[in-house]
Amino acid sequence: MIDLLVKDETSKLEAVVLGIAKSTGGVPSLDEAYDPKSKQHIIAGTFPEDEALLPELAAFEKVLKKYDVEVYRPDNIQNLNQIFSRDIGYVIDDKLVVPNIIAEREAEKSGLYPIIEHINKGNVLHMPAGAHSEGGDVMPWKGKLFVGYEEAEDFEKYKVSRTNKAGVDFLKNSFPNYEVHAFELNKSDDNALDNALHLDCCFQPIGNDMCIIYEGGFKNKSDFDYLVSFFGEDKCIQISQQEMYEMNSNVFSIAPDVIVSEQTFTRLNAILRDKGFTVEAIPYNECAKMEGLLRCSTMPLRRKN
Repeated sequence: MIDLLVKDETSKLEAVVLGIAKSTGGVPSLDEAYDPKSKQHIIAGTFPEDEALLPELAAFEKVLKKYDVEVYRPDNIQNLNQIFSRDIGYVIDDKLVVPNIIAEREAEKSGLYPIIEHINKGNVLHMPAGAHSEGGDVMPWKGKLFVGYEEAEDFEKYKVSRTNKAGVDFLKNSFPNYEVHAFELNKSDDNALDNALHLDCCFQPIGNDMCIIYEGGFKNKSDFDYLVSFFGEDKCIQISQQEMYEMNSNVFSIAPDVIVSEQTFTRLNAILRDKGFTVEAIPYNECAKMEGLLRCSTMPLRRKN
């Protein structure tokens, strides 16, 4: 059986699901794309195919194994993008939440079934009908649960809206030991510069008491102000709109002092190293063209308590 335990974003990682790119289905049509960055690269003729994606995931797996992390991979489903495993399931405490996600991604869940079979059934929570979320919007952090979401007006308006109020309520009811803080995000189906696809596209805790954050990702300035106040302004690495677009907040922590980052994040990586982090910089720019990066590609199963 697979033991689960995730209480925060940065404790020493012991087991994780890493996405795959063995048969992503090639370049989708514009009608098939469900985020603005993918649309941009489809139009430009720069949308990545498997041969560009596979070396990036291999580099990520190599770093994870360097730190003795047990790496699980989804079962391959032909002609399906299975890179971003974070969103189709996520662990809080010792429970795996299987959320309701957009219809276009529902088939990805079947790649996880062989892994879920090795998890105690009593530790698998299925969201009820009407409640929606994706793992990129959900972050346990030292007794708090940070959640990105959209109220009904935006959830029904934008394809890039992935977590609704009912999803937030499900998390509140399922994890009463957590203090839930829900933040509305700015959304755009057409302009990736104006779109925070998930909370981890504009905010992420790092280390023991720091975060990376982009003010423009939050619909309400009061939410941004709360997070800056909570962490402390000197503990917040603020990124620009362009850095948000490039996915600078979507790095991944293997431990409080070890962060996997994209090798072209020159400014961010220099700041992280200056603050004492070990930065494992790898190529991941092709994956970024689909509006996801390192955190999006991982579903932590167990971190050391």
